Amino acid sequence: MKNVTITLQEDVARWARIQAAQEETSVSRLVGEMLREKMVTEEGYRAARQQFFSVRPRPMRDPGQALPTRGEIHDRARLR
Repeated sequence: MKNVTITLQEDVARWARIQAAQEETSVSRLVGEMLREKMVTEEGYRAARQQFFSVRPRPMRDPGQALPTRGEIHDRARLR
């Protein structure tokens, strides 16, 4: 583990101490867990984005084929 010194505004430090007490942990551990959650979220987003862009786009129509009309797109009867 690595020790890091951070500077907080007084109201933020007060909130962190209260949160840590409610969770029966230290401010250090609380901040570490918050940063870890942020890291995991960011990594998940990055992986999902990479997966999305790795799939090659498929054409929705054949070359030369006209685009569907608004009525055709919103025709709910076809979906039933």
